[in-house]
Amino acid sequence: MDELIHRCHHRVLYGDTDAAAVVYNANYLRYFELGRTEFMRDRVCSYREIEAMGLVLPVIECHVRFKAPARYDDLLTIETTLTALKKVTCTFSYRILLETDSSSPRLLAKGSTVMASINREGKLTPLPTEITAKLQPFLIPTAPPPGECS
Repeated sequence: MDELIHRCHHRVLYGDTDAAAVVYNANYLRYFELGRTEFMRDRVCSYREIEAMGLVLPVIECHVRFKAPARYDDLLTIETTLTALKKVTCTFSYRILLETDSSSPRLLAKGSTVMASINREGKLTPLPTEITAKLQPFLIPTAPPPGECS
C-alpha cells in the first residue's frame, strides 16, 4: 500500500503566509497541485505532455479539512494518492504533513480534488487509454469518496 502513496516535499515560503504568520488557507490547494503534478510526472507523464495531446485537466471540485497550521520555513510532506478513476474524471486525495524531530510527522491538512478531462474547446473528453493504463496500477479503490475528509 505504501508504494501507492506518492510523496514530495515543500518548504513553506514567507510569501505563503498571511498576517497571522501561518500559511494562508488557499495555499493548501497549491500544495495539492504540487503533489498532483509530481505524482503525474513521476508515474504517468507531465501535464505538458497531456496538453500536447489537446487536453487539459481542470479542478472541478475540491475539499480541504484543516487540522493544524503550517508556518514559515516548515518542511512539509505532501502525500498524494489516486482514489477514483472514471471515463472523464479522476480524483486525488492528499495529506499535508509537518516533518518534525520526532519519528511521526504531524497531520496539518487533508483533502481531495476532482479533475475533469476536457479538450481545447472545453468539452468533456474521455481520458486517453494510455493515461488510464498508467494510472490504474496506482488506484486505491477503498478510499473514501470525495467530500469525505473525516
